[in-house]
Amino acid sequence: MKKQTNYMKGLRVLLAILFFIPILIYFLDFTGKLPNSLHTLLHFQIVPAILSGAVAIIVFQLILVLLFGRIYCSVICPAGVFQDIINRLFSLGKKKKKGSRRFFYRKPLNMFRYLLLVITILLALFSITELILWLDPYSNFGRIATNLFRPVIIWGNNILADWLMSFDNYSLYHVTIKTVAVSGLIAGIIALLTFTFMVIFRGRLFCNTLCPVGALLSIFSRYSFFRISFDGSVCNSCGNCERTCKAEAIDSKGMIVDTSRCVTCFNCTSSCIKGALQYRFKPFYKKGESIEVVSPVMQEQSVVKSRRSFLTIGATIAVSLPVVYSIAKNAQDNGTLSTSEDWGPVTPPGSVNLERFKDKCTGCHICVVKCPSQVLKPAGLEYGFSYMLRPYVSYRSNYCNYECTICADVCPVHAIKPLTVEEKKITQVGVATFVIDRCIVYTEGTDCGACSEHCPTQAVHMVPYEGTLTIPKVEPELCIGCGGCESICPVNPYRAILIKPNKVHKHAELPPEEEVQEFKIDGFGF
Repeated sequence: MKKQTNYMKGLRVLLAILFFIPILIYFLDFTGKLPNSLHTLLHFQIVPAILSGAVAIIVFQLILVLLFGRIYCSVICPAGVFQDIINRLFSLGKKKKKGSRRFFYRKPLNMFRYLLLVITILLALFSITELILWLDPYSNFGRIATNLFRPVIIWGNNILADWLMSFDNYSLYHVTIKTVAVSGLIAGIIALLTFTFMVIFRGRLFCNTLCPVGALLSIFSRYSFFRISFDGSVCNSCGNCERTCKAEAIDSKGMIVDTSRCVTCFNCTSSCIKGALQYRFKPFYKKGESIEVVSPVMQEQSVVKSRRSFLTIGATIAVSLPVVYSIAKNAQDNGTLSTSEDWGPVTPPGSVNLERFKDKCTGCHICVVKCPSQVLKPAGLEYGFSYMLRPYVSYRSNYCNYECTICADVCPVHAIKPLTVEEKKITQVGVATFVIDRCIVYTEGTDCGACSEHCPTQAVHMVPYEGTLTIPKVEPELCIGCGGCESICPVNPYRAILIKPNKVHKHAELPPEEEVQEFKIDGFGF
């Protein structure tokens, strides 16, 4: 039996690695060499599946829970696996202290987690998705990977590249970090600290209280067919299982496993010397487990400790929000509009319209790191709290490639709808707006034309101005808002040509094809 339980834990760890490592590397990859097909793993995440309407994946996940319990939280969810890694790293430093109780059974905060779940769902039905953005485990992991881990990897690459170049080895090259914004950095730090704090003191507290996915799955895992349960004839109530249960779901004295909180990690079964805990077929309609009686004093102590934990976490987040606001409001982001902030953000091609994008995007930032031209940036508060952490298109240093559809391909929630290259070429996310008072043709009386040269649709072209000078003119029906003109404009700090966003995306006209003249060549042509 011991070999069987170790085998189950080993299989769970292996499956978790097979899901977690590709997702992590996919977020960290700054070379663009990994295949975009890896984004399929992101579609297995429950919140993206719900928001994208992936019924087949939702049904599959629920069947998985009903059969085997909450293995999603220990295998498929990257935030869950990441918390296990934090727990493992912290436990390594505690091994020398024998007899220390790392975890112990606590009463579940059912009223809190289910009320939070109901509020999250009701707000989402009214197109208010801020709670989902902040509580979705996958998106929080994405912000940690994007804004914290990825820059560290790039800095490490740059340091190693410098060292190799000192030996005339140019196998590595410098990479400029353009995807990290102040708001994203703070959001990543808050998520990392929240995970770390909760894991160290309460194990999977986030998954069993704050996480809407955990609350939803707990409703179904209560009735799972395969579950961990006690064999009372063998158990000697040593407490090993309770000390290793990071979900705080095992009461070793009462021989009870709270299947609504159990994440099926098999830590308890592998720690049981007697083999009293077994993962076996035990449908919910088969009774036989005893009901624990907890003294009022113990229950009150548990509630008081839980309240203290939540007050501490709530205070930390509450204190952090004004910091986010002040930094994001006062520090000008590279892509902030310089003509009128009332314009709002330019949303990525395929997002259809501003309101739809706000309703669906959870700010995981996978589109930000996968954009080859790095024009997508996470927003601070410059476009209001409702748009915070969602990506917008910034043309300050580059433009949106005319034939690129990567952001739409990788978005797991379909906040950015998949586009064909032909559809992308006529999707108008905004229109170029020319500010003549800033143009160097007007202010300095010198030739330029850079905006016209970089326009792929001929929407910006030069027309006669004064003498031999020409000045830009915009044909709105041809413009797709790619930002080629804005990114190349030499005027600083405020560009002479800007992309004014369309709150609802439109279709532009295809540029006229150039006439191809046929020449009849007699003889050799010379």
